[in-house]
Parts: sequence; C-alpha cells; structure tokens
Amino acid sequence: MVGVVHRPLRAARSVLFAPGNHERRMAKAMASDADLVVLDLEDAVPPAEKSRARHSVRAALEAAGGRPACVRINAPGSGDAVQDLEALTAAPLHAVVVPKVESAGSLGALEPLLAALEQRSGWPSGALEVMPIVETAAGVLDCRSIAAASPRVRRLVFGAADYTLDLDLEWTAEEEALAFARAQLAHASRVAGLEPPIDAAILEFRDLDRVRQSARNGRRFGFQGKLCLHPDQIAICHEVFTPTAAEVERARSIVAAFAAAESRGVAAIDVDGVFVDRPVALRARAVLRRAGIGEET
Repeated sequence: MVGVVHRPLRAARSVLFAPGNHERRMAKAMASDADLVVLDLEDAVPPAEKSRARHSVRAALEAAGGRPACVRINAPGSGDAVQDLEALTAAPLHAVVVPKVESAGSLGALEPLLAALEQRSGWPSGALEVMPIVETAAGVLDCRSIAAASPRVRRLVFGAADYTLDLDLEWTAEEEALAFARAQLAHASRVAGLEPPIDAAILEFRDLDRVRQSARNGRRFGFQGKLCLHPDQIAICHEVFTPTAAEVERARSIVAAFAAAESRGVAAIDVDGVFVDRPVALRARAVLRRAGIGEET
C-alpha cells in the first residue's frame, strides 16, 4: 500500500491549481501554503502536451514528500482519462479531481477505472477520494445525485468559468449569476452529508480585491474554500474562510452562556442583545470548529 495516504483530506480553504506540463509551477505550488494542491492534466495542458504532462505530474507527486496533492484528470469517457489514471499507478496520490461531471452516471462509469487503479497499486478498495467539478447547467441541476453517487465523493467543487460559458451568463464582480449554482451545490452537499463545497476560481487572478469579494460571496453561501490560480490568492482565501478573532470570541461567549443556561434548565437567552437558542448556539460551535478550536463550552 505504498503511494497513497489512506485518510480523508483535511478541510480546504485554498485549493491551488498548477498545470501538469509546467514543472516549475508545480514545484512552486507544492511549496506554497495552500491547504491542497491540484496538478492539472485537463484544461491547463494542450493536447500535444498531455503525454509529457503525465510523466511530469507523476514526478511532482513523487517529490512531494507526502504533501497532500490531487490530480485533475481529463473528462470521464475520454481516452485521455484512461491514460491519466494508468499513469498514476502507485503514485503518492490523495484524490482524483474529475471535471465536467453532469450526472451520477458519469462517476459510475469512472468507478471501474478507479478500482483498477487501486488494485494495480495495492491500495485498499475505495481508498481514493473523488472530487467532482460541477460546471454546467446539467451538472448543477443534477448535483444532488452527483453528491450521493459514491462514498468516494466527500466534497463537490464549483467551476464557474464553464458554467457561465454554458449558459452565456454575465459574470460580474457581484456574481449574481452564480447564486443559483452556489445554492444548489451547498444544499446538495448538506443533504448528502458531505463537507461544504469548494468555490470556483476567479479568472482575474491578479485582481486581489475581486478575489476577496468572490471568496466572501462563496463563504456566505456556505462554501469551505476556493480554487486558486495563483499563490497570491492563498492568503486571501485563508483570511476569508477562517473565522476572525472577533468571531471566535463571540462564538465562545455564546457557547459558554448557552451551556450555563442549559444547566439551569433554560434554552433561550439574551447574549449582548441577541436572542440565542439552540440553533444559534450550534452555529457558534460550528464557528469554533472552523477555527480549529473544537466544540468548546
């Protein structure tokens, strides 16, 4: 069972992509502070470079020293996807990122390939996590079945570039056009018992103000983190998707006050002018968990 870490990936505030045919960028991504790195064999690699990129990605994974890393393969059903997975046999791989997922069936078609990869590599059955990217109108409308398609799926990923292209939407800084898709992914993830989804990357990757605004939009819809196209975006994602010191202190106060009230047989209280009952207290506990503190009382 050499080559893969058989434990769930941690929560990801920042997920940094690096093109699989660019060794320097992959090395820079691996050395970054991103919570998770995705080495890309799909859109970032031109067709003529696919074969070389597979070798480069494998070398980058082997040099990662256990750093959590994933690979985005090409779309299910393509010959490239088969070759991608064959090239990853026994590689130090944590998860496979699957683009253009429009139905549970497309993930089902991928399952025999993943099972064969695990068998060739000597890994336990079901060890590999799958992260589906939902990035079309069909995928968004069917994201509930995608979320429940396989035990391998632990979180969904939103791809806004292809989604807005598919529907010919105007992707403004305010991102009203993304609201429906974000809400669908967040609801589907919750109903399926998955982690919160990962938000889309911003194409204007040097406009850090827009990156921050988009990250905040995603956070408001319940997303856990964001795709990044450049290392400069990582700190912003960590800032937005990590509770602030003030939020943590407020959550501590609510949790402590509610616990004290419950011990007296009271389940509805006033904390600094805010009505607090059980749902509000549970939300405060969630803030503490997101901050890595745990359910303190």
